[in-house]
Amino acid sequence: MNGLLQQRILWGDLSPFAYLAGGALLIMASDRLAHAVLALAALVWVYCLSSLAVFGGARFFPLRGRSVLFAFLASFVAGLYLLLLSMLFPLGSLQMFFAVSFVPMLCAGSGLYRRLENKNLVQVLRLSLAEAFVSGVLIVILALIREPLGFRSLSLPGGAQGIMLLHPFGEESPLFLRLLSGSFGALLLLGYLLGMYRHIGAKHIAEEEDR
Repeated sequence: MNGLLQQRILWGDLSPFAYLAGGALLIMASDRLAHAVLALAALVWVYCLSSLAVFGGARFFPLRGRSVLFAFLASFVAGLYLLLLSMLFPLGSLQMFFAVSFVPMLCAGSGLYRRLENKNLVQVLRLSLAEAFVSGVLIVILALIREPLGFRSLSLPGGAQGIMLLHPFGEESPLFLRLLSGSFGALLLLGYLLGMYRHIGAKHIAEEEDR
């Protein structure tokens, strides 16, 4: 059962590709590696802290409207992340505001909180980290494709502009490669990746269910 759950997180209906908020977050946060790193941190922060809050206060939460309460809880935790980010990287928090806004939607919409029932503290943390890292690593991988091809550089969070550019790779990229750094190019790239993702994922799910 644990193996099947892990496969569903990677490939199935629990993956970030199964939700509109996940696709929007992938596109918005993968334009720069710096933004992708901040998005990964936001995912871990929101998933883990909100899951711990659910674990600690589940017995006190009302049965009716619990999913709405969880959504507000995730939004509150995401707001704390933006507040902390604004103190460390003021411009970075402005650049990431809309992207981070999708994190609580992804967290609440994934049904994570329902899967935390009857789990101990270690299991709660493992499940939360697994789902957060799957989404975050996909964003980082997409950023490692888009930024070098589109901007001919890599970046990290920090600096007066919110990001610190590492050593540029050379001359400016051709126009068709620079399109990858925009939303239109990201949609095309995401479409190709999604096709491979679903094809490989169907095989993994089938193999796991046959065991």
